Amino acid sequence: MTSPYDVRVFGDPVLRKVAEAVTDIDGKLVQLADDMLQTMYEEPGLGLAAPQVGVGKRFFVYDVGEGPEVMVNPTVIETRDEWLFEEGCLSVPGLSWEIVRPKEVHIQGYNLDGNEINIEADELLARLFLHEMDHLNGVLLIDHLEGDTRKAAMRTLRETFIDPVNL
Repeated sequence: MTSPYDVRVFGDPVLRKVAEAVTDIDGKLVQLADDMLQTMYEEPGLGLAAPQVGVGKRFFVYDVGEGPEVMVNPTVIETRDEWLFEEGCLSVPGLSWEIVRPKEVHIQGYNLDGNEINIEADELLARLFLHEMDHLNGVLLIDHLEGDTRKAAMRTLRETFIDPVNL
């Protein structure tokens, strides 16, 4: 089966834009979420934010093995502790880095029925939420790197994703 969307990769300006709040949960949004889930599974990934498929709206889909979920207009209420873990991204395929993020997060948002949801998550699920929320804010995982690690990552990304002929 062919993915309904191509995942946008490093260098695409849509990945650096702040997504706008979802104002209407309707059939079009539900269909978009279904298409995004299909794309996420085919890539394969654990989560996919709307900007990664070129849609500037504040929502993401995810599945950490407990079935597909959608989070609309998410907000971080609280974070606790830190956790260093290797992290990758569908928008920078084949590359990953050890990144420090909060170990626990309390996130609030809405499901596709318009009902408010509150989730206390830790470790992998917390990291997934924070990673996808970064996408909604125009932030990529490389923005969490520092010093020589960041310089090396940027060099690799430029060589991998940007056509030197068009620079």
